[in-house]
Amino acid sequence: MDNTIEQAIEMIHIGEIKEALTLLQEAANNADINTKIEIAQLFIELGNQDLAETILEEIIQQEPENSDAKLMYADIMIDDNHDEQAIEILNEVKEEDPNYLQALIQLADLYQAQGLFEVAERKLLIAKNIAPEEPIIDFALGELTFSSGDYHKSIIYYEKLYKIAKEFAGVNIAGRLAEAYAFNGEFEESFQYYQTIETNDPETLFRYGFLAYKSERFEIAIQAWEKLLEEELEYPSVYLYLANAYEEEGLIQEAIETATQGVDMDPFNKEIWFTAGRLALKDGETDKAIEFANKAISLDSEYQEALLFLIEAHKNRDNHKEVIALLSDTVDIEHLDGIFYWELAKAYNEEEDFKQALNAYQNAYNKMKDDTDFLKDYGYFLIEEGRIEKAVKIFEKYMTIEPSDSDIQHYVQRLNEQNNDTLL
Repeated sequence: MDNTIEQAIEMIHIGEIKEALTLLQEAANNADINTKIEIAQLFIELGNQDLAETILEEIIQQEPENSDAKLMYADIMIDDNHDEQAIEILNEVKEEDPNYLQALIQLADLYQAQGLFEVAERKLLIAKNIAPEEPIIDFALGELTFSSGDYHKSIIYYEKLYKIAKEFAGVNIAGRLAEAYAFNGEFEESFQYYQTIETNDPETLFRYGFLAYKSERFEIAIQAWEKLLEEELEYPSVYLYLANAYEEEGLIQEAIETATQGVDMDPFNKEIWFTAGRLALKDGETDKAIEFANKAISLDSEYQEALLFLIEAHKNRDNHKEVIALLSDTVDIEHLDGIFYWELAKAYNEEEDFKQALNAYQNAYNKMKDDTDFLKDYGYFLIEEGRIEKAVKIFEKYMTIEPSDSDIQHYVQRLNEQNNDTLL
């Protein structure tokens, strides 16, 4: 029978696949159990799982305790997305069976895939009790606890594994430890592991750079992200952070260049447009700054940080009409913070459109009645408009919040005295 299998393998090597399958099917009819398992394995390797499944079902029917056949059969069920059937047959493997350990590991994978993390962990802990030094179990427990968010536990398992293997099942263990420590809030430990990784993988480089960035180690973040872009130019999310890192290091031209590349890579990202605008202003390019910030607002008309930036840019040019146009025509500020009505009021006031200014101040008051800076400014505006009685009420509201402001107290006192003299 072994000769038949060897003959079939030779036929496969020379491309006679169909003839080899026919030969193996015929051989399986009269083969012993072990040979049938070998044939089933060949069918699986050739991608003919249906033929393997038929043989394995026969074996399990003949020998219900044959765990080799059950493990192979479970694998086929998993590939066919029949997880419940796989779980059922794996649970039939007895504790005293040599394949019990493997069955536990496969069951843990299945339960994990179903989101049953506690059940999966119980299976793996049973396996660990059987084989406490088996690396695959530590790896499985590390992966399970990592994916369920129990990073402290995952660190324990990965640390043990790291002592004997820097990579396991295609996974970089230092990378896992770096991430686990970072998610656990232990950034220094995470950083140390990231520094041991020699990789060109963009995802790993991005996370390494991000951790360095958050730790304010901007030079290291820049190095990681520059290497990332050498490997993967089209990685949109890196440009914003890299531009900010350059800025932190005082490399403004590099920051501007990176932000400009970023808007080309990710033109629908409002933050990269705003960053490009902010950097352009820092470089003295006010027109560009305004252009970029306007683009950010076109993507999100309620992007308040960009709105405030634009307002300041226009005010620096004494261009109060642009502020009015922005806040009354371009953007609906009714649902935004009251500061935008306040800015609109000040812009109207600068343009001597006092009626519109008063209306904007009143709208701002509805949202900012507890803001002392606003109340003081509103009060002085009302004085200028000759609305003394209303101004006094606003200043009194102010003094309930800032009772120690003696200047305003004396000012209100004088206003009241003047008002009384007028009435007399």
